Amino acid sequence: TMRLQAPQFQALFTPGLRSVAELFEKKNYELRIAGGAVRDLLSGVTPQDIDFATTATPAEMKEMFTAAGVRLINNKGEKHGTITARLHEQNFEITTLRIDVVTDGRHAEVEFTTDWHKDAERRDLTVNSMFLGLDGTLYDFFNGYEDLKNKKIRFVGKAAERIQEDYLRILRYFRFYGRIAEEPGDHEPITLEAIKENAKGLAGISGERIWVELKKILLGNHVNHLVQLMYELDIAQYIGLPLGGNLEEFARVSKNIQNLSPKPMTVLTSLFKGKDDVTNLDLRLKISKEEKNLGLFLVKHRQELTKGSGPEPLRPYQDFLMDSREANTNSKIFELLKYQGEEQLLKEMQAWTVPSFPVSGHDLRKMGVSSGKEIGTALQQLRDEWKKSGYHMDKEELLSCLKKL
Repeated sequence: TMRLQAPQFQALFTPGLRSVAELFEKKNYELRIAGGAVRDLLSGVTPQDIDFATTATPAEMKEMFTAAGVRLINNKGEKHGTITARLHEQNFEITTLRIDVVTDGRHAEVEFTTDWHKDAERRDLTVNSMFLGLDGTLYDFFNGYEDLKNKKIRFVGKAAERIQEDYLRILRYFRFYGRIAEEPGDHEPITLEAIKENAKGLAGISGERIWVELKKILLGNHVNHLVQLMYELDIAQYIGLPLGGNLEEFARVSKNIQNLSPKPMTVLTSLFKGKDDVTNLDLRLKISKEEKNLGLFLVKHRQELTKGSGPEPLRPYQDFLMDSREANTNSKIFELLKYQGEEQLLKEMQAWTVPSFPVSGHDLRKMGVSSGKEIGTALQQLRDEWKKSGYHMDKEELLSCLKKL
């Protein structure tokens, strides 16, 4: 058996975890780290959050924690077998081993077990089905560690069965493929077949759940390969993507933005031909208002708002920003520059501070312009002059300009 001694693993043993471990040991309940955290630790990554699994039932855990004076955080996990205990300013999410009794493609009804193998069996992918004892012993029933080392993404057991338990697992397969696999196109044919045959099941999954997974896929590796695959396997239509998605533009843009940390929506918009595609995506996935506005902005301006041909390539973007009356325009322009693959201009634009117009109505009154209407007209003319100067003219220059006007 393999024993993990990595520094990332040692670092988990906070005063809180030591106390939890002691309580379980005293009662002879087994406690292990489960799922994604094990995968991360074996990859040499410090896990963001840690799930624990145990042979103790929720009732047994409650009794044990209460007797020890440990605070339980009340959340809705209990009917699925999860108890959250708070020790030393740290939350511990601990779930009883379970078997899925009934599944409907979305939710599962579970019953508790003390059999680690049976719990591993109901997890989605081999790399997510491992447990790690607190002494560092790896419990791996489905060769997850081998798959992880070989960068293989495989379902636990039969792909079709795992997918039919929860159709969202199709997208989870893609997400982990983009995170772990080395090469695009390294799939087992039987897995792709199972995905294609069950793609329709995604129609019954809520938009919010799909959007969470899709965003992660869009920011992972091999995104162009994975989105093309979604079209080949008939998944696209069930998750809000346009039927005639612009795959050529997607290939181009996903290459442009590789190192520019785009927002998911920036990557996705390259599939869209027009604003209807954004609206349809929103209807299916219930994206946020900000995401929807970004999509509409990119669809509208990606063609004509491009860099200037002269010595000031940034000017069109700066002018657009100065003329805009909307909030967040600068962050939308940053995303547009990423979309267009303008890495250098993006850096310059991010470093540019929006200058403030140096002349006010008060200055004009001092110069004897009295009627409100005239002040408005004069300010607009001066703004135009200021813009022509690349926002460099100061108050003096602008006011002397007014005399000429």
